[in-house]
Amino acid sequence: MFDTNILSVTQLNNLIKAAFDHVPALQNVCVRGEISNYKLYPSGHHYFTLKDPEGSLKCVLFKGSAYGLRFKPQNGMSVLAVGRVTVYPRDGAYQLYCSRLIPDGAGDLQMAFEQMKERLWKEGLFDEAHKKPLPSFPHRIGIVTSPAGAAVHDMLRILGKRYPLSKVILLPVRVQGEQAAGEIARAIAYANRERLCELLIVGRGGGSMEDLWAFNEEAVARAVYASEIPVISAVGHEPDVTISDFVADLRAATPSNAAELAVPDQTELRAQLEALRKQLAAALQRQAQNARRRLESLESRPVLRDPGQMLRDRRLRLDQAAEALLRSQSALLQTGRARLAENAAALDAMSPLKVLARGYAVVSDDSGKMITQARDTRQGQTVRITFRDDSVSAQITEA
Repeated sequence: MFDTNILSVTQLNNLIKAAFDHVPALQNVCVRGEISNYKLYPSGHHYFTLKDPEGSLKCVLFKGSAYGLRFKPQNGMSVLAVGRVTVYPRDGAYQLYCSRLIPDGAGDLQMAFEQMKERLWKEGLFDEAHKKPLPSFPHRIGIVTSPAGAAVHDMLRILGKRYPLSKVILLPVRVQGEQAAGEIARAIAYANRERLCELLIVGRGGGSMEDLWAFNEEAVARAVYASEIPVISAVGHEPDVTISDFVADLRAATPSNAAELAVPDQTELRAQLEALRKQLAAALQRQAQNARRRLESLESRPVLRDPGQMLRDRRLRLDQAAEALLRSQSALLQTGRARLAENAAALDAMSPLKVLARGYAVVSDDSGKMITQARDTRQGQTVRITFRDDSVSAQITEA
């Protein structure tokens, strides 16, 4: 009796889906919950579960709806999910098809800002060690901003007033909208590639967080970080803070403040130069006075008043020294002669000739070796006998 009411599983799921789709209250709902089981598939679709202490709800955020997602969903994050509730016929389960996902308690822009800030900080893009010093006297300054805004006119006016020696190069870009971040990043890269300037000012005037968002984009942050040219970030008003402020080599409170930080003030430079001129003049005057006093002191010395007297004094001292040298030489020679005579007498007294003169003779063998004992001779040996005046040969006949 149930033949006419028998439905297939798919038919029943489609029937339930049609019932859900015709309930207006389910077509645009906003659900608060905590994200769990979050997964991002290669297709770009986001699948997750919203839960509270007493229940859970399966959700999906398709790739097309996720394009406007500025933050990255994470497990444990409390969010507001906006969308429609319907049934997926294949599984027979109802779920929330999200069109928007908003962080609960904070705007999506603020959440995206905090996430980007934390991620780039961990990568080291904010490290002080990477920040470059600004040139003291830049010859060329590049400004990356909108050519139509009031900020650029304020910067040009201040730069021209403070330091007119700098040449300003405007790199016009959009500073708001979807294309802005790409244009800003490309302008920074172009300035580096072409070596356009020694300093870059990147920024715009004030606005809402949405207006300033281009300077929170990752592309701009990485372009600023990669810049070999020092970068001043000048975005919005003083309370406004963007990611580019953290990455840049210097953050300015406003574009006008950036122009003041970029160049010295010519009025102050002139005052410094005048002070240095006065210090130099005073130093030169002191040096001249010291030289004059030294000259006067030298003029008062006798050697400069009468140079000839110094020569005469030196000549007299030379004569005295020569005379003393001669006396010393004469005394030294006399002492030497006396010592020589004494040594000669001593040597003469010890001379063998003196002994021979007294009637003694010296006997030696054929090799010239002296024979001092009779036992050192042998019968028939020829010896040499040296007398005072000559020597003769003799033969030993008995030994």
